[in-house]
Amino acid sequence: MLDEKGSAGLARGLQLWQLCPGKKRGSFVGPTKRGKGTKWMVVVDGQGIPIGSTLASALPAKVKLAEENLETVSVLRIGRGRPGKRPLRLIADKGYDGDPLRKHLKKLKIDLIVPHKRNRKKPKTQDGGKLRRYRKRWKIERTFAWLSNFRCLVVSYERLITVYRGFFHLACLMSVLNRF
Repeated sequence: MLDEKGSAGLARGLQLWQLCPGKKRGSFVGPTKRGKGTKWMVVVDGQGIPIGSTLASALPAKVKLAEENLETVSVLRIGRGRPGKRPLRLIADKGYDGDPLRKHLKKLKIDLIVPHKRNRKKPKTQDGGKLRRYRKRWKIERTFAWLSNFRCLVVSYERLITVYRGFFHLACLMSVLNRF
């Protein structure tokens, strides 16, 4: 639409602020090294199929979010009964190395398999026998790679966390369906 001066302008009912996207903010968006983001916390089974997940701000450490993430786990039982809430073992990266988390999971009878950080001051609590299972962690990384194939999760176009969570669960569902 041209105005009197011959330059193109906006339509009468359309304002400039309606064309500009909003800033990313909220309780689930936190600062990272590359801007703002949301942290994906996923628990997978031995085949790499998600059995529990949580979305959180990128700011808090993984150790602090681990207990909340374990509450979402649903392990299938053989036979009748409700699904279980506790996996037998948990394989994680060095970000989960912390004595309070180890003690809490030991009370729940969950075996935590995590290599120790280099700057650990206290004596090591794991031997090399348990850490042999850490080689299977590639299945977890493969699940994150599957989820990263969905552009709407990586770029995060959505401003509302409920919509983003819906897309996240849809991506998890599609990765499960692709396995069968």
